[in-house]
Amino acid sequence: GKSAQSDKWMWVIRGGPPDRPAVLFEYDPSRSEAVPLRLLDGFRGTLQTDGYAGYNRVCRENGLTRIGCWDHARRKFVEASQAAPAKKKGTKVSKADVAIGKIRKLYAIEKRIEALPPEEKTRQRQQLAQPVLNDLKAWLEKNRTRVPKDSLTYKAMQYTLNQWELLTGYLADGRLHISNALAENAIRP
Repeated sequence: GKSAQSDKWMWVIRGGPPDRPAVLFEYDPSRSEAVPLRLLDGFRGTLQTDGYAGYNRVCRENGLTRIGCWDHARRKFVEASQAAPAKKKGTKVSKADVAIGKIRKLYAIEKRIEALPPEEKTRQRQQLAQPVLNDLKAWLEKNRTRVPKDSLTYKAMQYTLNQWELLTGYLADGRLHISNALAENAIRP
C-alpha cells in the first residue's frame, strides 16, 4: 500500500550452527524497534549489528549479548578518506587513512587466525588484537579534538568511540566474527 518512492525495509538475519548457517529475509514497511523484537522473539545468544539503536530494546528484553561490526566503523573512515581533498605528493596521510590502517591490522589478525579452533582464536585475539585496539582507542581519543566537528572524519571517530564496547565484543569468543559481513553478503545477490 506504499508508493514506490517510500522507504521500505528488508531485514536479514543470519545464524544457525557454523556448519549449517541459515539466512532469513523479512520485508517490513517499518524500521522500528518492534521489528527486531518480533523477528528475534525467543532467540537467546549474541546479536551482531551495526550501531542502529533500534536493536537496544530486543537486546534488553531478551537478555541478548550485542556486539558491533567493524565493517560499519571502517566504512565511515573510508567515506571520510574518499571525501578528503586529493593529497599532494609529500603531504601527510589523512587521519581517516591512519584509522583505516589501524583497523586493517585487526582484519589481518583475523585472517591469520581464521582456521584456529574457537578457544585458540579467543586467546590469540587477546594477545594480538587487544594491543591494536588499545592503540586505536588512544589514538581516536587523542585525535578526535584535532578535526572539525562537522567533518566526516570526526563523525567516524565519534561513531567508533560510541560503539567501542560493542565493537570489541568479538574478542570474548572465538566463535564470533569481527563484522557482520556474512549477513550483508547474503543480501547482495
